[in-house]
Amino acid sequence: MAAGGLSRSERKAAERVRRLREEQQRERLRQVSRILRKAATERSAEEGRLLAESEDLVTELQGRSRRREGLKRRQEEVCDDPEELQRKVRELASAVRNAKYLVVYTGAGISTAASIPDYRGPNGVWTLLQKGRSVSAADLSEAEPTLTHMSITRLHEQKLVQHVVSQNCDGLHLRSGLPRSAMSELHGNMYIEVCTACTPNREYVRVFDVTERTALHRHQTGRTCHKCGGQLRDTIVHFGERGTLGQPLNWEAATQAASKADTILCLGSSLKVLKKYPHLWCMTKPPSRRPKLYIVNLQWTPKDDWAALKLHGKCDDVMQLLMDELGLEIPRYSRWQDPIFSLATPLRAGEEGSHSRKSLCRSREEPGPGDRGAPLSSAPILGGWFGRGCTKRTKRKKVT
Repeated sequence: MAAGGLSRSERKAAERVRRLREEQQRERLRQVSRILRKAATERSAEEGRLLAESEDLVTELQGRSRRREGLKRRQEEVCDDPEELQRKVRELASAVRNAKYLVVYTGAGISTAASIPDYRGPNGVWTLLQKGRSVSAADLSEAEPTLTHMSITRLHEQKLVQHVVSQNCDGLHLRSGLPRSAMSELHGNMYIEVCTACTPNREYVRVFDVTERTALHRHQTGRTCHKCGGQLRDTIVHFGERGTLGQPLNWEAATQAASKADTILCLGSSLKVLKKYPHLWCMTKPPSRRPKLYIVNLQWTPKDDWAALKLHGKCDDVMQLLMDELGLEIPRYSRWQDPIFSLATPLRAGEEGSHSRKSLCRSREEPGPGDRGAPLSSAPILGGWFGRGCTKRTKRKKVT
């Protein structure tokens, strides 16, 4: 036995006592939890006495229950009734008309109408992953700009919207006709790859998803720069990464727009990521000088208490009402006028086999460039920004 220490048998006895106390505490916690689930009128006198003697445990369990209920309510999708929504849209329309500098922040919720899942909705990517369910993407080449995308483009044309800050990687703002200078795609664009060896960075817009071979911390696409021969990389900013590219992220324009804004309209975003970017919320300004905030989302957001108005509704429904209230026609999307085809750089000879994703084409019947009439696969599309890149906090199984 070490001098001044406990003998081995004494240490074992102390450990047994400690474990016994922990087990008794757990059992007491289970008993109190079972009693609390009963209605007060159904509890026996002995159960009432146990609750009175376990005041600390009762407080802890009630606190846990409130937190669980709070989290559950935050995940619920809530819709305003039609009359209430119409009233709120009239208020939003007045704010849009009177805004001197309006910036729009968009999230995955504006693309769900294009069959692209969101992240934190009931069937969102993160929601499914947290439930242990697998995630696969639809054929994103079939996605087209939604009514909300086209409405934003029209509002910009009418000088009612000055800048758009998007978290989305789907490229639908670009395809809706919104000018590149008027948007910041903070998390990248699935149709754009860049050469960082060139100064300034050389950009290649493609008509297919360039992220097939890329993932978290692995961004090379397998193609090379036409100018210097350097490796091209995608522009996606995955969860846990820091975006450093100038374009299409365009952070400089996003922060400048936020600093000038007197009104911010958030569409289809949980704001759980955007809230972490203080420059987008003018947090250095006193509250009275910060932009007025309007939020359109079905679920709770961490900025709800800051909002001048929160509209609970689907983005397309709200934007249809808003455009009607403003007396503006929503342009229809046309593949023949999609800007991506004029912006795109064609693949060089020998690069046709560098991807297996279906290419966009101006007509749905027309085979895309590089597709060469290959039969379409019904297998789910995995990998890139929507597959491997979105497996947040999932562990790989060891191969035995």
